[in-house]
Amino acid sequence: MHPVILFDGDCLFCHASAHWIAARDRQAVFRFAAQQSAVGQALLAKQEMSAGDSVVLIENGCCYVKSDAVLRIGRRLAWPWNWLAASGFLIPRLLRDHMYDAIANRRHRLVPKRDHCQLPSPKLRARFLDELPQ
Repeated sequence: MHPVILFDGDCLFCHASAHWIAARDRQAVFRFAAQQSAVGQALLAKQEMSAGDSVVLIENGCCYVKSDAVLRIGRRLAWPWNWLAASGFLIPRLLRDHMYDAIANRRHRLVPKRDHCQLPSPKLRARFLDELPQ
């Protein structure tokens, strides 16, 4: 089963991040779903979580949030991101999560609002989940 990244579907920074990850995921490993979608809600419920201010990575039946999710995602991306993510684990989680929270609290200001949505290519669209993975 592919690892699934659950992101805040109401956040342009989160949408941009999902597109950024997909562009650097050369093996097309990750699948994506908005936390607010039916699939996202079902996956969160299965993990006994609720939608929140954190990216969520579901991988091999385990759930990762905040900096752990970001670094685990980064380790699966192309160089140099995989190397940077691996080295990020050397930083204590408390400090990493503090930095994550600082960005998460400002994320709505980091990407300017648009009057239209960017539509993904059909190839990328296929990686966004419309139903629960089997």
